[in-house]
Amino acid sequence: MHKRRSRGSFREPKKDEHNINDKIRAKEVRLVGDNVEMGIYPVKEALAIAKEQELDLVEISPNANPPVVKVMDYKKFLYEQKKRDKALKAKATKVIIKEIRFGPNTDDHDYEFKKNHAIKFLKDGAKLKAYVFFKGRSIVFKDQGEILLLRLAQDLEEYGKVEQMPKLEGKRMNMFIAPKKTK
Repeated sequence: MHKRRSRGSFREPKKDEHNINDKIRAKEVRLVGDNVEMGIYPVKEALAIAKEQELDLVEISPNANPPVVKVMDYKKFLYEQKKRDKALKAKATKVIIKEIRFGPNTDDHDYEFKKNHAIKFLKDGAKLKAYVFFKGRSIVFKDQGEILLLRLAQDLEEYGKVEQMPKLEGKRMNMFIAPKKTK
């Protein structure tokens, strides 16, 4: 006979990142924090000190011997940590990739128009993906497509550097150009 699984949720309940107050299992702890005398205390005494200040006892380093605990306002600590994480995420740079498409027989006017757009993208700090798309039998003009991309790379030399030289992938010949860092 098979054992039947319960139909409940398979997710575990969300566990706090730190053990606080009564969840601390050690017998002795090293107490740190503001307005407390640092040292090694029995857990009950450390909890009493925290309650006296109307704060929480938070286990900071559970693997230390004895575990390190700090007297602090846990909700405020979590709020500050969330705020810090959000600020770091906002500062992280997001890579924007702009694409410019050419045909193997793109004429000079169209080339100049697209080159000017490429210059604008690179000045704005975006990466550029320039590609030549070969439709149908135009694949026989692979050389012209490569020459076109190399010409573009040469024209954009002062605005960006080539990350990947022209490379044929299926019906596309791709080339990547990264913006030069401005100081």
